[in-house]
Amino acid sequence: MSRRVFVMALMAPLIGLVLTQGEASAAPNFQMPFPCNQVWEGQTRTGHSPPNSVDFNRTNDDGDPVVASAAGTVTRVANEGSTSYGRWVEIDHGSGWRTRYAHLSVQSVSVGQSVRLGQRIGNVGNTGGSTGAHLHYEQRLNGADQKITFNGSQIFYWGTRSYTSRNSCTSGGVTGTVGTDSGAAVTIRSGPGTSYAAVGSVANGATVTISCQAQGETITGKYGTTNLWDKIGSGYISDAFVYTGSDGQVAPNC
Repeated sequence: MSRRVFVMALMAPLIGLVLTQGEASAAPNFQMPFPCNQVWEGQTRTGHSPPNSVDFNRTNDDGDPVVASAAGTVTRVANEGSTSYGRWVEIDHGSGWRTRYAHLSVQSVSVGQSVRLGQRIGNVGNTGGSTGAHLHYEQRLNGADQKITFNGSQIFYWGTRSYTSRNSCTSGGVTGTVGTDSGAAVTIRSGPGTSYAAVGSVANGATVTISCQAQGETITGKYGTTNLWDKIGSGYISDAFVYTGSDGQVAPNC
């Protein structure tokens, strides 16, 4: 064997290591697949398939929103029926990285669609081989499942831990979009109810920042029926008129 061939043979494992590290460094800054500030229990276990995947649960989670954990392009929207993943979605994030979201009850995207970080892609469900509503989630590099990281930190292996989503959170609060069936503006109140004084209004379609939320008068609006009121600036509007990607509380209590 020539000296050059011998040296290249010795270097081959190191070259492979460098390439692997380079690929890993290209990973997106993945976030939890749930709206900002939601708290979920994540379980990892050695008998899971694939081993590095995680199952997420919380009370009454059937139908809760599932959002993209990084921007990308949808590559799979599949339905395995009563086996395996059931209804699932895969997103390509570039540089060999993909995420999978399984056992969904609803899939809200289509193949080839571009999605942004935090965009709703489906709902938590109990489809496929699932025995109870939950989200099965994976991060894959070049087809191989990887240990999962959120916001640059690896989750706990092996066992169960509680995690708080920072997906699409802003320094000033949680953002939402105002919506009304009639297209009319929404009145801003001094407190969480229509009996409080009007202190202004916000236009249909406007983006608002929610600093905190309070329980108050129950209101029915474009986005359902709720007793949650969102504090925006110095006043409150009903969460029934604000789309945040979640059907529950997404900001701290006022």
